[in-house]
Amino acid sequence: MIHLDTVSWRRARKDPAPVLSRLSFSVPQGGFRWLLGPSGAGKSSLLSLLHVETLPTSGRMVVLGQPVNDEQKRATFVMLRRRIGMIHQDFRLMPGLSVADNIALPMRLQNRPEDEIRDEIRSILKWVGLSEYHDAPAERLSGGEQQRTAIARAIIHRPGLILADEPTNALEESQAHRLLDMFAELSAMGSTVIVATHNEALVRRLPHPALFLERGHLVSDETPPL
Repeated sequence: MIHLDTVSWRRARKDPAPVLSRLSFSVPQGGFRWLLGPSGAGKSSLLSLLHVETLPTSGRMVVLGQPVNDEQKRATFVMLRRRIGMIHQDFRLMPGLSVADNIALPMRLQNRPEDEIRDEIRSILKWVGLSEYHDAPAERLSGGEQQRTAIARAIIHRPGLILADEPTNALEESQAHRLLDMFAELSAMGSTVIVATHNEALVRRLPHPALFLERGHLVSDETPPL
């Protein structure tokens, strides 16, 4: 599960105002939440915080049952991030690697057998419609193809937490709908899913509770009580 209790975050401790201010909410394991709000509201910053790319400046945060604070060892956060699938707006693929090798990274970090990795890659490449790009360098892909590769990499190892920052921006409508259906399936199977989006049509298509940010504050939390 995810639990935040009056969590604030500043880019630098000397900054006069926090980027995220006194956020408190919980998401149970297997829960699905939309993350909504205008540009600059702090959605990407919150996803980075949940991905443990940075630590809270104040407050208490628990991700997948693990407390996240500066008292923990760095190795603890490395292991925690391996249980999280993150889809960034800028994809963050390794340009010198093939599509298959980019997608395989999370499973190789978990030391999974290569025959299992090959089978999973073939399956997920078929699902995202990139089977013919198995050996293609990531740097030669179009924006939509890079986004689908990043999505495949984020979910191939069936993470306990999936974080997605505008994951449908470069996708066709039919692909976006398939992605949402997969997110819903993964949530039903026990993965917690948080999706940041501006696309109101997607939110209407898949009604779920939403967290609404504005200027770094949580102004609406439609999460039912735990």
